[in-house]
Amino acid sequence: MTPTSAKPTSVEICAGAGGQASGLHSAGFRHLALIEIDERACETLRLNATKRRGWGDCKVLKRDLTKFGPAELNEIFGLAEGELDLLAGGVPCPPFSSAGKQLGDEDERDLFPTMLDFVEYFRPKAVMIENVRGLLEPPEKFRPYREAVIKPRLRKAGYFICGWRVIEACDYGVPQLRPRSILVAVRPEYADHFAWPDPDKIEIVTVAQALAPSMKKRFGSSPQGLAAYRRWHDYAKGGIAPTLVGGSKKHGGADLGPTRAKKAWAQLGVDGTGVANEPEDMDNPTRDLYSTDKQGNTIGPKLTVKQAALIQGFPRNWRFAGRKTAAYRQVGNAFPPPVAQAIGESIRRALVAGAVKPSQDYTEPDDDGSEPLFGQAVWSSALARTLAPVHCLDDAKRTIAG
Repeated sequence: MTPTSAKPTSVEICAGAGGQASGLHSAGFRHLALIEIDERACETLRLNATKRRGWGDCKVLKRDLTKFGPAELNEIFGLAEGELDLLAGGVPCPPFSSAGKQLGDEDERDLFPTMLDFVEYFRPKAVMIENVRGLLEPPEKFRPYREAVIKPRLRKAGYFICGWRVIEACDYGVPQLRPRSILVAVRPEYADHFAWPDPDKIEIVTVAQALAPSMKKRFGSSPQGLAAYRRWHDYAKGGIAPTLVGGSKKHGGADLGPTRAKKAWAQLGVDGTGVANEPEDMDNPTRDLYSTDKQGNTIGPKLTVKQAALIQGFPRNWRFAGRKTAAYRQVGNAFPPPVAQAIGESIRRALVAGAVKPSQDYTEPDDDGSEPLFGQAVWSSALARTLAPVHCLDDAKRTIAG
């Protein structure tokens, strides 16, 4: 990439429903390809990553990465070594998630080696890899895998590791507690131009701020609806949501997570026991808008899939393929776009600056346990910058998946 080029290029593997892709697109990257194995998620990507929406000739490729390698991809694009600006990916989380068995590299779903194969083949200018917090915390759990496998391969390929951090989504304008581990590595000439985004410069967004317009529309203008809307808003106006949990095809239906998460949602005036139909498909207002518990006490509305997507930070016009449960699963498993955008903007600035003035000397930071990370102090950070009390914070803190 040169300083005058319009948009840096990107290829993304394990793209899912496009959370990371959406954020990187907003950061100014031009996607050449989005690679994903799930057919429904590919349909979602095809609905959104279109030329009409400004994505150019981005190709959505349904591929199994255990059978599809970088050489096959390059048969499509013919990229020279080092020509690609960014290789990004959210490799599967189950091998490292605290919600699973945490088998790490012994789990057949571990695609870190595949991601590194792509890095070594294309030699992109920058690499961004997203995963669950469990990959970094507790630090000793997967330290041998990080230090003996992943980092050495990146360094041998000529990369400087800018850091491997736990990033909390609510510090980046997402109305949800969702910590993710993010690794950024760049070629030497860009190394000292990369700086992690500063969360203190980004405003906290509450559940009420994110959902008020759509909630007001759902409740309508009847006296009952207006009263229910005001009740919900009073509960949600100071709240950050607990982590959305998407489940899998084998486990987990369309609800907002385990018992503790549902209790946290109830403190926000939301019924987390299910997902509502969209307003145009609503056939049971009592179920979708006026939920009560077994004692007849008011809980509040259930979220629609589109509202869950807003909690995840997706653009309002992002469309999801499939019926309600399939669509919600895509939302719940996504990487929040605002986080990807913030980090993507930092990467893009480094690429531009490095093209003008290549880095001369750079020492890798120790972001693997010996230095404080944003994620370790995230709760106080979020609280300090939220004007109203965060009702769900304590319970949500304990319900985070991963």
